[in-house]
Amino acid sequence: MQQDLSNYRKSYEKKELLETEVPENPMELFQTWFYEVEKHGGVDEANAMTVSTIGLDGFPKSRVVLLKKYTHEGFIFYTNYHSEKGRAIAAYPNLCLSFFWPDMERQIIIKGVAGKIAENLSDGYFESRPDGSKLGALASPQSEVVSGREELEDNLKALEEKFRGKEIPRPEHWGGYIVKPVSVEFWQGRPNRLHDRIRYTLQNGLDWKKERLAP
Repeated sequence: MQQDLSNYRKSYEKKELLETEVPENPMELFQTWFYEVEKHGGVDEANAMTVSTIGLDGFPKSRVVLLKKYTHEGFIFYTNYHSEKGRAIAAYPNLCLSFFWPDMERQIIIKGVAGKIAENLSDGYFESRPDGSKLGALASPQSEVVSGREELEDNLKALEEKFRGKEIPRPEHWGGYIVKPVSVEFWQGRPNRLHDRIRYTLQNGLDWKKERLAP
Protein backbone atom coordinates (compact mmCIF):
# COMPACT_ATOMS: atom_id res chain seq x y z
CA MET A 1 0.00 0.00 0.00
CA GLN A 2 1.29 3.44 -0.92
CA GLN A 3 -0.09 6.96 -0.92
CA ASP A 4 1.71 10.12 -1.97
CA LEU A 5 1.04 13.02 0.44
CA SER A 6 3.47 15.49 -1.12
CA ASN A 7 0.64 17.77 -2.29
CA TYR A 8 -0.71 18.30 1.24
CA ARG A 9 0.22 21.97 1.66
CA LYS A 10 -1.00 24.91 3.71
CA SER A 11 0.08 28.53 3.93
CA TYR A 12 0.37 29.76 7.52
CA GLU A 13 -0.62 33.42 7.72
CA LYS A 14 -2.60 34.08 10.91
CA LYS A 15 -0.06 35.40 13.42
CA GLU A 16 3.56 36.38 14.01
CA LEU A 17 5.97 35.89 16.91
CA LEU A 18 8.61 38.57 17.42
CA GLU A 19 11.33 38.80 20.07
CA THR A 20 10.31 42.39 20.85
CA GLU A 21 6.79 41.32 21.78
CA VAL A 22 7.37 38.32 24.07
CA PRO A 23 7.81 38.37 27.88
CA GLU A 24 10.96 37.41 29.75
CA ASN A 25 9.35 34.31 31.27
CA PRO A 26 7.97 31.53 29.02
CA MET A 27 5.19 30.66 31.47
CA GLU A 28 3.67 34.08 30.85
CA LEU A 29 3.65 33.51 27.10
CA PHE A 30 2.23 30.01 27.61
CA GLN A 31 -0.62 31.50 29.64
CA THR A 32 -1.32 34.08 26.92
CA TRP A 33 -1.35 31.49 24.15
CA PHE A 34 -3.50 29.07 26.14
CA TYR A 35 -6.01 31.84 26.85
CA GLU A 36 -6.14 32.78 23.18
CA VAL A 37 -6.77 29.16 22.13
CA GLU A 38 -9.62 28.87 24.66
CA LYS A 39 -11.07 32.23 23.59
CA HIS A 40 -10.98 31.68 19.83
CA GLY A 41 -12.03 28.03 19.92
CA GLY A 42 -11.36 25.57 17.16
CA VAL A 43 -9.78 23.04 19.53
CA ASP A 44 -11.86 20.44 21.37
CA GLU A 45 -9.39 20.03 24.22
CA ALA A 46 -6.90 22.88 24.44
CA ASN A 47 -5.20 21.12 27.36
CA ALA A 48 -4.41 17.98 25.35
CA MET A 49 -0.64 17.55 25.15
CA THR A 50 1.74 14.91 23.87
CA VAL A 51 3.98 13.42 26.56
CA SER A 52 7.14 11.76 25.22
CA THR A 53 9.27 9.53 27.43
CA ILE A 54 12.21 7.17 27.01
CA GLY A 55 10.93 3.67 27.73
CA LEU A 56 12.67 0.89 29.62
CA ASP A 57 13.19 -0.78 26.22
CA GLY A 58 15.22 2.20 25.04
CA PHE A 59 12.58 3.44 22.60
CA PRO A 60 10.89 6.84 22.85
CA LYS A 61 7.13 6.73 23.20
CA SER A 62 4.56 9.52 22.84
CA ARG A 63 0.95 9.62 23.98
CA VAL A 64 -1.69 12.31 24.46
CA VAL A 65 -2.42 13.25 28.08
CA LEU A 66 -4.53 16.06 29.52
CA LEU A 67 -2.79 18.93 31.26
CA LYS A 68 -4.64 19.55 34.53
CA LYS A 69 -2.79 22.55 35.94
CA TYR A 70 0.09 24.88 35.20
CA THR A 71 1.89 27.23 37.57
CA HIS A 72 5.04 29.35 37.50
CA GLU A 73 6.89 26.12 38.40
CA GLY A 74 5.62 23.86 35.64
CA PHE A 75 2.97 21.59 34.16
CA ILE A 76 0.91 19.03 36.11
CA PHE A 77 -0.77 15.87 34.84
CA TYR A 78 -2.01 12.68 36.51
CA THR A 79 -1.50 9.00 35.76
CA ASN A 80 -0.94 5.54 37.17
CA TYR A 81 2.59 5.41 38.60
CA HIS A 82 2.78 1.69 37.71
CA SER A 83 1.88 2.29 34.04
CA GLU A 84 4.40 2.11 31.22
CA LYS A 85 4.55 5.89 31.35
CA GLY A 86 5.08 5.94 35.10
CA ARG A 87 7.83 3.32 34.98
CA ALA A 88 9.58 5.25 32.20
CA ILE A 89 9.46 8.48 34.19
CA ALA A 90 10.82 6.73 37.29
CA ALA A 91 13.83 5.55 35.27
CA TYR A 92 14.28 8.59 33.00
CA PRO A 93 12.56 11.71 34.42
CA ASN A 94 13.68 13.91 31.52
CA LEU A 95 10.78 14.15 29.09
CA CYS A 96 9.12 16.30 26.46
CA LEU A 97 5.66 17.86 26.36
CA SER A 98 4.19 19.31 23.20
CA PHE A 99 1.00 21.18 22.34
CA PHE A 100 -0.34 21.53 18.81
CA TRP A 101 -3.12 24.03 18.18
CA PRO A 102 -3.71 23.88 14.41
CA ASP A 103 -6.50 26.47 14.34
CA MET A 104 -4.01 29.02 15.69
CA GLU A 105 -1.11 27.57 13.64
CA ARG A 106 0.90 27.13 16.83
CA GLN A 107 3.03 24.58 18.61
CA ILE A 108 4.79 24.61 21.98
CA ILE A 109 7.58 22.12 22.71
CA ILE A 110 8.73 21.78 26.32
CA LYS A 111 11.73 19.88 27.64
CA GLY A 112 11.59 19.31 31.37
CA VAL A 113 12.17 17.10 34.36
CA ALA A 114 9.22 15.26 35.91
CA GLY A 115 8.69 14.55 39.59
CA LYS A 116 5.77 13.43 41.72
CA ILE A 117 3.69 16.14 43.35
CA ALA A 118 2.81 16.07 47.06
CA GLU A 119 0.35 13.33 48.05
CA ASN A 120 -2.15 15.81 49.47
CA LEU A 121 -2.31 17.56 46.08
CA SER A 122 -2.99 14.23 44.35
CA ASP A 123 -5.64 13.50 47.01
CA GLY A 124 -7.33 16.83 46.35
CA TYR A 125 -7.51 16.32 42.60
CA PHE A 126 -8.68 12.71 42.95
CA GLU A 127 -11.52 13.81 45.22
CA SER A 128 -12.68 16.29 42.56
CA ARG A 129 -13.09 13.59 39.91
CA PRO A 130 -16.45 11.95 39.09
CA ASP A 131 -16.98 8.60 40.80
CA GLY A 132 -16.76 6.79 37.47
CA SER A 133 -13.28 8.18 36.84
CA LYS A 134 -12.20 7.29 40.38
CA LEU A 135 -13.37 3.70 39.95
CA GLY A 136 -11.76 3.51 36.53
CA ALA A 137 -8.39 4.34 38.08
CA LEU A 138 -8.90 1.45 40.52
CA ALA A 139 -10.28 -0.99 37.96
CA SER A 140 -7.57 -0.69 35.31
CA PRO A 141 -4.08 -2.20 35.72
CA GLN A 142 -2.84 0.41 33.26
CA SER A 143 -0.47 -0.84 30.52
CA GLU A 144 -0.75 -4.46 31.67
CA VAL A 145 -2.00 -7.20 29.31
CA VAL A 146 -5.61 -8.21 30.09
CA SER A 147 -7.71 -11.08 28.83
CA GLY A 148 -10.30 -8.82 27.23
CA ARG A 149 -12.61 -5.87 27.83
CA GLU A 150 -14.83 -8.11 29.93
CA GLU A 151 -12.08 -8.32 32.56
CA LEU A 152 -12.05 -4.54 32.92
CA GLU A 153 -15.84 -4.28 33.01
CA ASP A 154 -16.03 -7.04 35.63
CA ASN A 155 -13.43 -5.21 37.71
CA LEU A 156 -15.48 -2.03 37.47
CA LYS A 157 -18.74 -3.75 38.43
CA ALA A 158 -17.11 -5.34 41.47
CA LEU A 159 -15.73 -1.98 42.58
CA GLU A 160 -19.08 -0.25 42.04
CA GLU A 161 -20.64 -2.76 44.40
CA LYS A 162 -17.81 -2.53 46.92
CA PHE A 163 -17.91 1.26 47.15
CA ARG A 164 -21.65 1.81 46.75
CA GLY A 165 -22.50 4.67 49.10
CA LYS A 166 -18.90 4.88 50.33
CA GLU A 167 -15.97 7.21 49.79
CA ILE A 168 -13.62 6.06 47.04
CA PRO A 169 -9.97 6.38 48.14
CA ARG A 170 -7.13 7.41 45.87
CA PRO A 171 -4.93 4.42 45.03
CA GLU A 172 -1.36 4.84 46.26
CA HIS A 173 -0.11 4.04 42.76
CA TRP A 174 -2.07 6.88 41.14
CA GLY A 175 -1.20 10.57 41.31
CA GLY A 176 0.30 13.63 39.75
CA TYR A 177 3.57 14.66 38.17
CA ILE A 178 4.89 18.17 37.73
CA VAL A 179 7.17 18.79 34.76
CA LYS A 180 9.55 21.64 35.52
CA PRO A 181 10.72 23.10 32.20
CA VAL A 182 14.33 23.71 31.22
CA SER A 183 13.53 24.64 27.60
CA VAL A 184 10.32 25.99 26.06
CA GLU A 185 10.00 26.56 22.31
CA PHE A 186 7.12 28.54 20.83
CA TRP A 187 6.39 27.88 17.16
CA GLN A 188 4.17 30.17 15.09
CA GLY A 189 3.37 29.28 11.49
CA ARG A 190 4.35 31.90 8.90
CA PRO A 191 4.16 32.16 5.08
CA ASN A 192 6.69 30.43 2.81
CA ARG A 193 7.71 28.03 5.58
CA LEU A 194 9.68 30.82 7.31
CA HIS A 195 8.02 30.01 10.61
CA ASP A 196 8.75 31.91 13.82
CA ARG A 197 10.53 29.86 16.49
CA ILE A 198 11.44 31.43 19.82
CA ARG A 199 13.19 29.22 22.36
CA TYR A 200 13.56 29.96 26.05
CA THR A 201 16.39 28.11 27.83
CA LEU A 202 16.78 28.12 31.61
CA GLN A 203 20.11 29.52 32.80
CA ASN A 204 21.54 28.62 36.24
CA GLY A 205 18.09 27.51 37.35
CA LEU A 206 16.90 31.12 37.52
CA ASP A 207 16.86 33.21 34.35
CA TRP A 208 15.59 32.49 30.87
CA LYS A 209 17.62 33.05 27.71
CA LYS A 210 15.62 33.86 24.56
CA GLU A 211 16.81 32.86 21.10
CA ARG A 212 15.32 32.76 17.61
CA LEU A 213 15.72 29.46 15.78
CA ALA A 214 15.70 29.04 12.01
CA PRO A 215 12.60 27.17 10.81
